[in-house]
Amino acid sequence: MTKDINQNSINYSIKVINRFLSIKERQDAMAAIDLIVLGMLKKEPMGAYDIQKLVEYRNISKWVKISTPSIYKKAIQLEEKGFIKGSTVKEGKMPEKVIYSLTDAGEKEFERLMLEIASNPIHIFLDFNAVIVNLDSLPFETRKECVADIEKNVIKLKAYLEENFHEKENNPDIPETGMAVLRQQFVLVETIEKWIADLKNSFEID
Repeated sequence: MTKDINQNSINYSIKVINRFLSIKERQDAMAAIDLIVLGMLKKEPMGAYDIQKLVEYRNISKWVKISTPSIYKKAIQLEEKGFIKGSTVKEGKMPEKVIYSLTDAGEKEFERLMLEIASNPIHIFLDFNAVIVNLDSLPFETRKECVADIEKNVIKLKAYLEENFHEKENNPDIPETGMAVLRQQFVLVETIEKWIADLKNSFEID
C-alpha cells in the first residue's frame, strides 16, 4: 500500500515538473518571438505584412519556432501591452494599412528581453534524438533505414543553407547579424553530418 502511494506521488511529481517545463518552453518561445518583432520595429517602423515577409526572407522560422500567420496576432498583442503603436496610413491607390513603431515601453521591453534571453540556459532540441535513443530496439534493416532518413534530411538542410548563404552573402540589405546566424546554422548542420558518419560507424551501418 505504502509502495503504491509513493509511486503515485512520484508520478504526480513528474507530471507537475513536465507541465512546468512545457509552460516554461512556451514562455521562452513567445519571448523569442516578441524579441524578433520588437527588434525589427526598433530598426524601422513597418506593417505586420512587412514583418511577416522579412521573417520569411531571413528564414527566421528555421531557427525560432515562429509561424508567419502568427505575426499579425503578435502585433496586436504587443500593441495591447503598450510596447508598439499602430498608425493607419494610405499610399496612393493602395488600401490603408497599419504601420507599427516602438513605444518607450517597447524600447525598455526590447532591452529587457535581450538581457533575459541572453542569460537563459541553452537547449538544443533535435526531434530525431527520440529515434536515436531507440535504435538498438530495432532490427538492423529498420535501424539502417531510420539513420538513412535522418542523414538524407540533414544533407537536404545543408544544401538549403549553403544555397541561402551564397544567395545573401553579398546582399547589402542583409545585416551582418543575420549572416552570423546563417553561418551558425551551417556550422551546426556540418557538425551533425559528421556525427551521423560516426554513428553509422559505431552501428556498423554502411
